[in-house]
Amino acid sequence: MLFTELARPIFERAIRNYHITDDVDAPFQNPYPIGSIEADLYRKCWIDTVQWHLEDIIRDPHIDPAEALTLKRRIDRSNQDRTDLVETIDSYFYTKYHGITPLPDATINTESPAWAIDRLSILALKIWHMREQVTRSDATAEHRAACQRKLDVLLEQQVDLSTAIDQLLADIEAGRKWMKVYKQMKMYNDPATNPVLYGKHA
Repeated sequence: MLFTELARPIFERAIRNYHITDDVDAPFQNPYPIGSIEADLYRKCWIDTVQWHLEDIIRDPHIDPAEALTLKRRIDRSNQDRTDLVETIDSYFYTKYHGITPLPDATINTESPAWAIDRLSILALKIWHMREQVTRSDATAEHRAACQRKLDVLLEQQVDLSTAIDQLLADIEAGRKWMKVYKQMKMYNDPATNPVLYGKHA
């Protein structure tokens, strides 16, 4: 099985399960075994799905400023969780392919496998919500038609991105590309590197 054939149904399951309650505070329950790549993929898409809806809520023009600040900080924490999980998924690939000797002419990819899979998770969310727009009974025919055209593009993009991810993994496995992972060095969350934070505590 190609990796994206494993990942896509897991992403769709996470999105579908979230929308059973459609509540950003719904308890998280992972249906896959702890420590498995399936569990990591499910949790990754769950984080993305909750954050998608937090981003909707914070754009309410009538939101209370104090509530907006609380949401902004929650979104920041979610972004950090997302980054940490992407690195966990990359560690899975790094371990899986660690023993492979790259060919002499092997090249490096512009992004790691997990960051490409991160985009596939977000794309699954876009497809879900664009489908909602296509079937909205309260929207005009023009709106639904425009959203259908966008959905067609998103579905084409999903095929192309899936193909590219599976090709990248095949190239790594064959030694045609070599995998190198850079840890994300976000400075604004770190009290040692954000001048507002370290200045405050100086």
